[in-house]
Amino acid sequence: MKLSKQFPLNALRTFEAVARHGSFTRAGEELGMTQTAVSYQIKLLEENVGEPLFLRRPRHIRLTETGERLAPQVSEAFEMLQVAMAEARGETEVTLQITCLATFASQWLARRLGNFQLANPNIAVRLSTSDSLVDFGREAVDVGIRSGMGEWPGLRADKLMNVYFTPMLSPALAESIGGVHEPADLLKLRIFDPTDPWWHQWLEAAGVSVPNQEKRSTSSYGAQAYEAAAAVAGQGVAILTPDFYPEELASGKLIRPFDLQCTDGRGYWLAYPESRRNVPKIKAFRNWILEEMNVAATSGS
Repeated sequence: MKLSKQFPLNALRTFEAVARHGSFTRAGEELGMTQTAVSYQIKLLEENVGEPLFLRRPRHIRLTETGERLAPQVSEAFEMLQVAMAEARGETEVTLQITCLATFASQWLARRLGNFQLANPNIAVRLSTSDSLVDFGREAVDVGIRSGMGEWPGLRADKLMNVYFTPMLSPALAESIGGVHEPADLLKLRIFDPTDPWWHQWLEAAGVSVPNQEKRSTSSYGAQAYEAAAAVAGQGVAILTPDFYPEELASGKLIRPFDLQCTDGRGYWLAYPESRRNVPKIKAFRNWILEEMNVAATSGS
């Protein structure tokens, strides 16, 4: 594949938007163009390349093999142009938009983001929390921290940590029943959230018969961080990820009565569009957070 010296820049910009959105209509909305104009620009580029870049179907489009090779290079080129123009205008600061799960944000990321900004003073950070999957093609987000198996179409995912879980509670709550001496003792207390699959898995691994959940109060606070706060206050037993609560465990605000911890195979991942993997601000954040994770794993904190 070889582009002529006079390749159509407008057509390449249109191609980048269509490839990112997977839609002629949405690309047109972003660029302020009609769908007909978008189609025309793509046709110009395909004539210039000499091959189709998209496979057109009645209700959707997808990149051809040639289009898949071209898309990440074009995306990276436009990102570099934006950076160059910002520098030419004296705009040395760039913004990194991060979306993150609430618990990871409050229990791990927020405590360390200052270190990233000290190391990268030209990058301003905007952090938002959400439990829903963000559409990178439609929302102004650079990277996301997600929980799962690391398989999201069109995204590159770098594993940050495995997720383990075990019951945790306040010492005072444990003493209210004369202490928690065996796993079955936990069922004497209020549990957050008894319908959580983690509880079912842990109790089975501990050799405890799983009770009928219809007879129990099904309190759920929507995020692990909130249930941990309720556990610290002595309101019940929460099933938590110990790696997120080293200070609470060290200070005695929470205890984990049993060494047994389980995993469902999921982990936390840094996710971002494959086509933007070489964007400087994304590379800087990826390198930083992977190093931070390595330091945390080595130090045990």
